[in-house]
Amino acid sequence: MTAETEDSAAAREETEHQRLTRNVNELLQELRVAQAGVQFLFGFLLAVAFTEPYARGTTFQHVVHLIAVIFATTAVAMLSAPAAWHRMLFRRGERPKIIEVANRLAIWGMASLAVAMTATVLLLTDAVLGNWGAIVISVCAALLFLVLWFLLPLRHRRRGGAAR
Repeated sequence: MTAETEDSAAAREETEHQRLTRNVNELLQELRVAQAGVQFLFGFLLAVAFTEPYARGTTFQHVVHLIAVIFATTAVAMLSAPAAWHRMLFRRGERPKIIEVANRLAIWGMASLAVAMTATVLLLTDAVLGNWGAIVISVCAALLFLVLWFLLPLRHRRRGGAAR
């Protein structure tokens, strides 16, 4: 029996309540992973602003840093919001709404994290390599996030990946 067949068999035996509970739990677990990364990034970006090399940075580097901070802040807010929604609406029969909103927030949070990460790569590579090298590497980083986090899953979804 393949993993997909096992998942299908388990899904047929699952009640609606069990499915919603599983979906909430899976989503919250996924967000824990993303949150840890964005919180480390956010801390790094905040600390950088208080260093001597930052004070010597160019206007371009300061603007890129600010963009990274803004998108990291947005990612923290969006990736932690589902936990707040779950807690605020706990035991009120709102799991379908929590899942719907949390899914959107998670996707936009991951997009914000991708922008923050790409801006951070641009900031660091600009300091080390200069503009053109930084631009090439940052475009590669942006494409990596775009392909792995969005395009490949969307392609699978359009080809008929099962929804549970």
